[in-house]
Formats: sequence, structure tokens, C-alpha cells
Amino acid sequence: MNRKLLGMFSLLALLMQCGMPQKKTAESQAKALLNKMTLEEKAGQMTQLTIEMITKGEGFNLEVPHAIDTAKLKNVIVNMGVGSILNVGGHTYPISYWKEVHAAIKKYSLQSRLHVPILYGIDAIHGANYTVGATLYPQQIALAATFNPALAEKMATYVASDVRASGIPWNFSPVLDVGRNPMWPRFWETFGEDPFLVSQMGVALVKGYQNTAGGEYAGVAACLKHYVGYSDPRSGHDRTPAYIAERQLRQIFLYPFAKAVEAGAKTIMINSSEINGEPVHASKFYLQTILRDELKFKGITVTDWEDIKNLTDRHKIVATYKEAVALAINAGIDLAMVPMDLVFTQYLIENVKEGKIKQQRIDEAVLRILTLKYELGLFDEKLPAIESYIQPGSLESKKLSYDLATQSIVLLKNENHILPLNVGEKILITGPNADYINALNGGWTHTWQGRDTSYNSKVSTVFGAFKQVYGEANIKYLAGNTYNNHLAPSALLAASNGINTVVLCLGEDTYTEKPGDINDLELSAAQQELISIYKLAGKKVIVILLEGRPRTFAKVESLCDGIIYAALPGDEGALAIVNIVNGSVNPSGKLPFTFPRYPSTHTTYDCKYTEILNNDFQPLGFDPLYPFGHGLSYTQFSYSDMKIANREANSKDSILISVTVKNTGKMGGYEIVLVYSSDVVASITPSVKRLCAFNKVYLNPNESKEVKFSILTERLAFVGLDNKFIVEPGKFLFSVSQLTDSLNIHP
Repeated sequence: MNRKLLGMFSLLALLMQCGMPQKKTAESQAKALLNKMTLEEKAGQMTQLTIEMITKGEGFNLEVPHAIDTAKLKNVIVNMGVGSILNVGGHTYPISYWKEVHAAIKKYSLQSRLHVPILYGIDAIHGANYTVGATLYPQQIALAATFNPALAEKMATYVASDVRASGIPWNFSPVLDVGRNPMWPRFWETFGEDPFLVSQMGVALVKGYQNTAGGEYAGVAACLKHYVGYSDPRSGHDRTPAYIAERQLRQIFLYPFAKAVEAGAKTIMINSSEINGEPVHASKFYLQTILRDELKFKGITVTDWEDIKNLTDRHKIVATYKEAVALAINAGIDLAMVPMDLVFTQYLIENVKEGKIKQQRIDEAVLRILTLKYELGLFDEKLPAIESYIQPGSLESKKLSYDLATQSIVLLKNENHILPLNVGEKILITGPNADYINALNGGWTHTWQGRDTSYNSKVSTVFGAFKQVYGEANIKYLAGNTYNNHLAPSALLAASNGINTVVLCLGEDTYTEKPGDINDLELSAAQQELISIYKLAGKKVIVILLEGRPRTFAKVESLCDGIIYAALPGDEGALAIVNIVNGSVNPSGKLPFTFPRYPSTHTTYDCKYTEILNNDFQPLGFDPLYPFGHGLSYTQFSYSDMKIANREANSKDSILISVTVKNTGKMGGYEIVLVYSSDVVASITPSVKRLCAFNKVYLNPNESKEVKFSILTERLAFVGLDNKFIVEPGKFLFSVSQLTDSLNIHP
């Protein structure tokens, strides 16, 4: 290095030592502010209230629109120093309303001693679903069926923009619970049963939400839900106990959270329930040992609704609310979604003064909260105004919602190529979900349960889309069939006179959380009877399933000529369904879960060898109605030339696999290429197969592509006897479609 250059570096170093202005980090700014805070102000920062606590009226009322009560607002922000507010519950509001709310909140924040801004959070889980005019996308279970993380990430950037346009910097999404129990009413909020698929889709949403490519404050903070083990309750009912061995917990349920933490997720919401008798909100093992020490999570932990109080009211592990506060905060909770009382903050202060919570634990939590507020630009006077963001509901967002819907819809059955149905064919359409807007979106749609249709005037039902595409003269709609009752057989058949094809839109009503609890997976008898009545009358029967979880119907499945699983496809879902029915779109979705044949027996695709054996004592074995990864197309794909580049590998190598896929049919389409691995011999009984890679390719007729995969050897790891991940030496099989090959792993 020449002397002149060396001198320049020395001068620069000297200037830096002498206080040359440097951009302060969010954490350093947060530390400076924390040092100015009283205990009372810190306790306020750890408190999150629902918007009902600052609006007129008493209690939590989903029916009454929210009008800001300035006296309540001043008390909460100025007097109590509350740091966070959430949601709107039963209403969807225009941007103008959100602007007024945030202006009022900011006004009183500036009246507080330290001018600390409010961190507002909302459940925008498939679009900015509490903002009028925002585009709503497929729910997560439908999104998973696309096997398209890139498109999911793009969706998340659009959602983040709409949420920011509403003045909100924090989104309670994505759900990273692994959907192993289809009875669970929040199954549709998951990405399905495979932890690898869940992790890939979840990381895509985190990157999309927290993306700043559109400007420093274009993104929102993601919130991973619901850490951990929430999705596999033994009863299948929401917020009931789970019994999960630590090995299974680590291999299946923790994996997506670990990957999303690696991707930089800023916040995590905690599981409302309990695992093996231990509520997660009270567990240092889950909140400290695993989350902080092992996963190295640096962000905020937030409770779910009222879950600290529930440690005494529901779980009964402490006698008083005050004790519950100490237990949860000491376990590792940073921010309490209180959200309906003003005593949590006082109990927190009292516990610190009495020595039951250390000041260090409070400072740790508040530093994380303040750091996030700085990272989100909430202290920045130059933070863009609401009107500076792109207004929700753009044509581009609607096109994206449509594209996602078309790729999410799964063609389960197509007997004798009954589909597509020619445009011009006369069709009878009926069933409880045929002319029901809410069946397209499900819960968390404009309201908590998603049952208010007043916001959906521009959204087409399936019946409306059929009329639009096939022509009103060719479509007959029969009203009156509900989930649990159908019209008299004579009325059903009279409506189908002169019509050969009947489309039945079946499934579920909208729901989420406890209101969605069921005791049986079986599709209602009335809906199954519709299939029987029309089929026995000689009609061609096409079933479209609009439902958040698989409802079993094996007794009549053989009577269906065609079956489409549309899940909850979003605002553009009806048109997507009809364009798949008419063949203008080639279906490409694949099931992200195993569709059970029986309502009382369910086994996931990654089952053990003992679960697939057929013998005299257990003749059924693994016998799903439709397996994980199933999905038909209007064209055909062939696989050939599977190659593994490295026949020998060690635990740190990448495994290079290639396969040639060819469209041998007459229609262009997407094919989802799934790669499975199988450990031939392992110290813990291995699964028959596990998904280790996937890719989605578009092929024109007669077109071939070599699809390549680079698979980290860590994808072959399992949790061993010591509850730690291990890749054991030995032979591993890989399969793609019907092709198989193997390699050996060495120590």
C-alpha cells in the first residue's frame, strides 16, 4: 500500500475516533431511549390493547363501528404509556378511517413524556383484509397448493404495501404451524402437513412482508404464528392440549420456525395452548432454551389474545392473574396482547417492585420493542404519509390474486376426461357454496369469522362466474340446498330436466378458531346425498370442494365424475375455478396435505413403514383418498433420465439431482416436480419418504426440460435419540415420480 493511501486511511480512522457523524443503529437509539424511561413507561411498552379499549362503547363488540374516544385514548397513551394496539375485530374500514385513527394516536403519543410511537398490529393474513378495497388472495392452505414460493413472496410484497397504506407497520402473519391434524379449525391457515413445504412458503412470505425494495419503509414486520406445536391438538379442537414428543416437536413443528428466524423474521406470536401439560406462554424451555439459545431469535415475542390471564383462568397453573404475569414475563414474553384490561400493566410494575421480575428482564423486553419501532421508522418524522402509498386494490394485485388462485386449485379426479366442460354446454349448478361469496375466502375476511358479505359486492360467486363464462342461457342455478339439508329429491331432479351435467359446490361454511371446532371430518349427509341423487338419475356429477380442511366422503366419491379441490381461493377464486372447468386454464395445483379416506383415521404422507403394511391384523394400512402431492392436469407429463451426480457424499456436501420432464400431451401446463428422500436404515425408525425438494416448470406440448436440484445434505437429517439433528451414514433413496436412484452418505 503506498504512503498516500495509507495516510488517507489513517485520517479517516482519526475522524471516526473524534466523533465524525455516523448513522446510529436502531438498537443504539433504542438503548438511549430506554435509559430515559421509568419503570412505569417500560411496563406500558410491554402492553398491547385492542382498539376497543380506545373507542366509544363498553367491552368487545364486533357489531359497533369504532369511534375514537379521546378520553380513553389519552389515558391509555399519555397516562399509561401503552406501547401497542391491535386489530379491529368485526369491521373493515377505508383508508380515510385508518388515517384518522393513526392521526389521533400520534397526537397523543406526542403528548407523552418521551413521544414514543404506538406499534399497531393487524391480522392481514391473505391481503389487507381489514381495509376496504384491498385485494384478497388465496388463504395459506390454497397458497401451499401452488408450490410456488416466488409467487407467494410477490403476494406478500403487495400485502405489505396495502397494510402500510393503512398506516400499519406490523402484520400477524405468516402461520407456520404444520397442519398435521385436519380436524383442527385453523388447518386452512397453515401451509399443510409437510414441514419443508411450510418452511419454504413461510420464508417466502417473511421476505415479501419485510421487503424494502419499494423504499425504506415499504415493508412491514412479519409475525410467525403460533410458536410452537399449536396445530396438533389430540382432540382436534382449537386451544386444547397437544401431546408431542420432543423428537417430533423438533423435527416437524420447530423446523419452519427455525428457517423463518434464519430469514430474519422480526416477531413471533406464542401458541395459546399447552404441550404435554405445559402452557407455552409459561415455558422457559420453549421461550428461552429453544427460541433464544438454540434458534438465536433476537426479535419480539408477543402473546396471543388474553393468554397471560389464561394461565390462571383456563390452564389453572397459578392462582392469580398477578402471578400469571410474573410467570409469563419471566419465561420470556416481551409484549402482552392483554388486550381487554388495564390491570396487566399495574401487575407488571408491582411484580418488579416486589422482586418477582428482575429489572433486567424488563429492559431486555423493552429494548426489543423499541428497536423494532426504530427499525420500522415509527420515530422518523419523514415516515411517508398514508396517501403516499399505492392505494389498495390495483389491477396488478387482482391479476396476481387470480394467478395464485388458478395455480392453487387441485383437480382430484377426472373420470373419462369429463373435464373440461365445453363452453355452451348446459349446466345445473347447486349446493351451499354455489352462490356464497364467503366460501371463497373463509375466516379473517373483513371480519373475524368472515361472514359479512357487505364488503364483497364486487366479488363474483361461483354461480356468477359460470354465468359470465358459459352464458346465462346455459346455466341454471338451484337455490335452497344448505350444508345440512337439501330440497326434496323431486325438486332436485325437476331442476335438472334436459340437463346432463350437474356441478355441486360443496364443503364448509366460513369459520376460524373455536367456532370452527367439529367432532367429525365427514362431509354432511345432506351434501353427500346430493351426489347420490344426481348420479343415480344418470347425470354427470362434478364436485367443487370449497373448504378449509378435507372433509371425507369416501362412500360417494366413486359416484363423482370429476372433483376439484379449490380450498379458499380468494376474491378471484370463482373465475379461476370456472376457467379451469372450461379448460382455458390447465390445473396445476397439488395437495399440500394427505386427503383422508376415513373420518376417524388419518396418517400423513411421511408415515412409518409399520403404517403402510397390509396384513391379516391390519388390512387397511396407509390408504388415503388422495395422497400428498396429488393433482391432475389436462395434459400428460413423462419423467426420464434421473441422475445423481455424486454417488458418494458426506454430511456437508450438496446432492445434485437432475431429471428430464416432458409434456407429452396437447396442452401447455405447469408441472410441480417433487423430490422425495428415503433413509434405508436409521437408528430412529425412518419415514417411508420425505419431501426434500420441489420445483415448478411450465412446458408447452412436446417440450422437454432438464430440471436440476441442489439439495443440502442437511435435508436428510432427522432428530436422533439425543433429540439433536443428525445425518447418519448409509444408503439413501431418492424418488421423482416413478423414478428412483440412490447414493451413500459417509461420515
